[in-house]
Amino acid sequence: MARIRRIEIDNFRCLQKLRWNPSGGINCLIGPGDAGKSSILDAIDFCIGARRVLQFTDADFHLLDVSKPIIITVTVGELDDSLKSLETYGSCLRGFTAKGTVEDEPEAHSETVLSVRLTVQGDLDPVWTLFSERAEAAGQPRFLTWSDRARIAPTRVGALADNNLAWRRGSILNRLSDELPDMTAALAEAARTARSTFGDVADSQLGGTLRLVEKTAKELGISLSDGIKATLDAHSVSFSGGTIALHGADGVPLRALGTGSTRLLLAGLQRQASAQSSILLIDELEHGLEPHRILRLLGSIGAKEEQPPIQAFITTHSPVTLRELRGDQLQVVRKLGEEHSVAIVGRDEAIQGTMRLYPEAFLAPTVVICEGASEAGLLRGFDLYLGDLKYKTLTASGIALVDAKGVSQIYARASAFKALGYRVAVLRDDDVQPNAAEEEAFKKAGGAVFNWRAGCALEDELFLALSCEVAGKLLQRAVALLDADAVDQHIRSASNGLHTLAQCSSAKTLDASLRRTLGAASRSRRDPWFKSVTRMESVARELVFPNWEAADEPFRATTKALYQWMVKGD
Repeated sequence: MARIRRIEIDNFRCLQKLRWNPSGGINCLIGPGDAGKSSILDAIDFCIGARRVLQFTDADFHLLDVSKPIIITVTVGELDDSLKSLETYGSCLRGFTAKGTVEDEPEAHSETVLSVRLTVQGDLDPVWTLFSERAEAAGQPRFLTWSDRARIAPTRVGALADNNLAWRRGSILNRLSDELPDMTAALAEAARTARSTFGDVADSQLGGTLRLVEKTAKELGISLSDGIKATLDAHSVSFSGGTIALHGADGVPLRALGTGSTRLLLAGLQRQASAQSSILLIDELEHGLEPHRILRLLGSIGAKEEQPPIQAFITTHSPVTLRELRGDQLQVVRKLGEEHSVAIVGRDEAIQGTMRLYPEAFLAPTVVICEGASEAGLLRGFDLYLGDLKYKTLTASGIALVDAKGVSQIYARASAFKALGYRVAVLRDDDVQPNAAEEEAFKKAGGAVFNWRAGCALEDELFLALSCEVAGKLLQRAVALLDADAVDQHIRSASNGLHTLAQCSSAKTLDASLRRTLGAASRSRRDPWFKSVTRMESVARELVFPNWEAADEPFRATTKALYQWMVKGD
């Protein structure tokens, strides 16, 4: 049961440099598009896959720079005895330590491993060797035997399943048992029968041509005493083990199954064959699968087991997958300067809870942590308004919104995302203050913080900032959503009886006292006016941002700075 312990990639496609020690179980790679997730799977497949020929082009080199070779090194542990043979691979055996480093001299405390290296120079000719500093210094390259290469090769579940649904070299079916089909005599007889049967059918259809050939041969003195017949060429009709494929009882080959069914079947077969082939590669796991079948596939490869029998490397853009997996099974791929990194999400309570509620946020490059549903609704409405104007939207900029559900959790969630390399901002109210130390630590880590004016929640901010006309429309919207009596009661309660709905509705101007009363009334604990994503979304789209220019300077400054940070990266 081989396990990959370390992956080192240099100058392969978008990956200029990557160093990663994967876990021995499920490794689900997530992150924004073009982060290099699929290239990591390709690198593993190209380096230790059982193949004799591999085509490279200049596009496989980082930035098309063929002067710098592609070097992919995959270090494999949990080797069986034949792979740890001193006689065969002695100079190439290395040690993998508990600290996650690879030593050239295996020690008693370390695991014995082999490092397979794929090198591609500018001539595009791939070369596979076993790497160790000792062997390299001695100028004595060593190579894995083909049988040992096939033993550690991963199984790749992709769009094309023909190979794995037949008894071909390296297929899951060949690995599934020791009962490799040895049917040489039967297959040879089947070929003979096919040639004979075809000849009988062809004689009735090609008889005229056959008689003409016989006549011509006779005229030329060529002896064909028993005549001739059209049959299949003995050299072109031969069967091998790869000719045997899985079919349904109705004779339809299983390769005709849908993409999702094929992937699900192959993942299940891989679990059965884990003793012979324990490394699985699946790019875009959700391709062709409904949510409930995604869960079945993950379960079939041991995602819910503490010690999965398979080491799986998966890429996904599916929130369903993220919600189903644990944080220690998710790995975020990021580019940091000239290097790529892979960071484990982890099982921190704050991040695990966020992953269950907002898995899509982990698939975006930028995350805005909103204190509550009102802030999330405001930004969703802003996004829709930008789309109405045909401007670049927040979603087009890769912005994901997370509702922290209160100020107490806001920095726990924000800091967890920041630690994983996400670009993170906080949008919060100012009526209840967060933990000052947590906010300061978040800012020092590079996080951005945006908040409304002193002492104000979002509803206070809107009634203070918007023009009298728009504030009046907000009041009308509240009456339409609730009813006049309820809104009047909220206003009376918030002002201790000083103000009424009729007074606020008839006022030609709204002074500061009336505005603060409306802000407080809108936040009533019993049926607040706009404190939901849906209500605030429509308010933002239809009232707030279409009239943004008429709002006061503090509101415009805060929202402008937030927009620039989100869309422009300022």
